[in-house]
Amino acid sequence: MRKFNLPLSDSERRSLTAGENILISGELISARDAAHQRLLAALRKGEALPIDLHIASIYYAGPSPTKPDEIIGSIGPTTAGRMDPFMKEFIEAGLRVTIGKGARNQETKDAMRKVGAVYLGAVGGAGARYATCVKSVRIIAYEELQSEAVRALRVENFPVTVIIDSNGNDRYAYLMKQGD
Repeated sequence: MRKFNLPLSDSERRSLTAGENILISGELISARDAAHQRLLAALRKGEALPIDLHIASIYYAGPSPTKPDEIIGSIGPTTAGRMDPFMKEFIEAGLRVTIGKGARNQETKDAMRKVGAVYLGAVGGAGARYATCVKSVRIIAYEELQSEAVRALRVENFPVTVIIDSNGNDRYAYLMKQGD
C-alpha cells in the first residue's frame, strides 16, 4: 500500500488509480455542511478564507465529543454528496482533494476531471478507527458550529480508497456496472 504526505502534489494526485487503497499523513481539514456554507459565502464575497484551498485536503467529518483521555472523539466520514452543491466553486478556487463516503454528482465529477482533482473514500462506521490516526487537532474557524467547526487534524497513516481519480475514473460507477 502506497503512503503519501499531504498536501498531495499534482504528480502524486495524477498517479492515483480509482480503487487503490492508500495511507495519508499530514494535515486534513475537517468541514461539514454548515462550514461549507460559511466558506462559500466568504468565497463569493471575495473574503480571505481560513484555509488555503490550493493545499487543503478536506475531510467531510465532524467529531463526536472528545473524552478526557482522547485527542479527538470518533470521526467518521459524512456523505460527500451533501457537499456537492459547493464543490464546483471550491474546485474552481483551487480545491483538489476531498474525503468522504458515498457517490458524487455528475457536476462535481466533471469539475474534478477538468482540473485533476481526486475524491478519496473513508469507511462509514469506522470513526473510532480513524480517531486513532489523529495525532493532534485544533479549531481553525467557526468554533460556534461546535462539531461542525473547521478543524486542522494532524493524521498518520489514515487509510482511504481512491474513489474518483484525476482522470475521472469512478470506482463506484465501475462496481455498479460489474453488478449489471
